Amino acid sequence: MAKRDYYEILGVSRTATEDEIKRAYRKLALKYHPDRNKGNKEAEERFKEINEAYAVLSDKGKRQQYDTFGAEGFHQRFTQEDIFRNFNFGDIFQDLGLSGDIFTTLFGGSFGQSARRHDVGSGASGFGQFFRQGPSGFEQSAPRKGSDLLTELNISLEEAAKGGQRRLKLGGGGAAEEITVKIPAGIRSGQKLRLEGKGQPSPVGGKAGHLFIQIYVRDHPIFKREGDDIVVEKEIPLSQAILGTSIEVQTLDGNRRVKVPPGTQSHTRLRLRGQGISHMKGEEKGDLYVKVIVRIPKNLTDKQKELTKELAKEGL
Repeated sequence: MAKRDYYEILGVSRTATEDEIKRAYRKLALKYHPDRNKGNKEAEERFKEINEAYAVLSDKGKRQQYDTFGAEGFHQRFTQEDIFRNFNFGDIFQDLGLSGDIFTTLFGGSFGQSARRHDVGSGASGFGQFFRQGPSGFEQSAPRKGSDLLTELNISLEEAAKGGQRRLKLGGGGAAEEITVKIPAGIRSGQKLRLEGKGQPSPVGGKAGHLFIQIYVRDHPIFKREGDDIVVEKEIPLSQAILGTSIEVQTLDGNRRVKVPPGTQSHTRLRLRGQGISHMKGEEKGDLYVKVIVRIPKNLTDKQKELTKELAKEGL
């Protein structure tokens, strides 16, 4: 059965602040607490939902993951024990003048036993580090690292060529976090950037996972990338190809004049050194190639036909 949306359960918007979430929770906890609804199973179920929703939305890291993956994806990654870990409902219930002992009863004996076992010497509210059974009793094990996350980023060819920075928003609602991503010059489609510690928080107090950003470079309307080189096509009339000319060509740094030698054949490439894309390792750059396309007219005027016939008599 699909889980209800946590924001819907608490009756708040996805952009609600921490204070708004807390106020909504306190109001609902007072209304549905079993001490005030003796024998009411429906109220008991609502109380469970309210506490679970608050355990997630009041925790910045868990809320970020919930906003990122949605209810279904979140519950594939977090168990019920993960959800309530490091959270002390006892203090909240006491502040409301309600019983906190009901929590273990509602969420099952095994859950409560697990909570008490993990609280060895921590002084926390039932969910500290994980412990394993050893020869001398419970021994603390290394905390498990949080899961890595993957997202995508589309950039322009100019950004790939020169590098730059982008601001990305992780998560959503009040738990959204803005980060700066440095794009190295020369990066290619399919390559990934790694941001340490920006992945999923560890559910057991370990280090957070990493965030991997997969880069996709958008197609450019003029340039075509070939490794660290770029190619731009330029059409010229037949007469200029025969006699030679000078043409204006767009580069990544502005327009340049390029000399076309007499007798240039169609699809000839003219090279501009160092006008391509920066190498990711090193200060060198690729080249820019001007691919010359000789334009052959489909329709000629009478005068052009006569002149062409004269050229043909001369062996052209």
